[in-house]
Amino acid sequence: MNLRGKGRAIAVLSIIALIGGSAVTAYEGYEIHSAAVQQSRFLLPAAQVAWAATASVKLNPPISTGEFLGTMKIPSIGKTANIFQGTETKELTEGVGHYLQSVMPGMADNSVFAGHRDTVFSNLGKVKLGADIVITTRDGTFKYKVDRIRIVDKNDRTVIVPTKVATLTLSTCYPFIYIGAAPKRYIVIATMI
Repeated sequence: MNLRGKGRAIAVLSIIALIGGSAVTAYEGYEIHSAAVQQSRFLLPAAQVAWAATASVKLNPPISTGEFLGTMKIPSIGKTANIFQGTETKELTEGVGHYLQSVMPGMADNSVFAGHRDTVFSNLGKVKLGADIVITTRDGTFKYKVDRIRIVDKNDRTVIVPTKVATLTLSTCYPFIYIGAAPKRYIVIATMI
């Protein structure tokens, strides 16, 4: 093969590699977007859960969807993350999302949060029983101690039910390393101390 023929072969192989790489990148982007959409839909719509304490709770001033709510600190894994009101794609892209129909941290009921397994909750699997989780909002600082860790099916709604005591529930997709929409949820449950 002469020099000109080798140049054409290299050019053709380069184009094939570029097209293949672009296709793989597009597919992975689609999978990541699909997983984000699925995670944001993980929690039930407001009408499907009868929360014990939220009916009488009125925040003054109210916190709008997408608004900065506070911070979450998990010292045992060296993690601090911003919390936003809501669990749609926008809020989960920016940090941890607070489920709108759950109570605010510090209240006697279940305060539910969601986050992506590959960003804010990437190390959530390293949290051990007895670990502290500290939530700081405009209403104060609230410390919780992890007392349960569960792995459930992605459709399991038992993790977002009302509770009688101040409870913190964290949810993320599981397994942590998985391409596409994960089939399970990793749940960390903590009680306020």
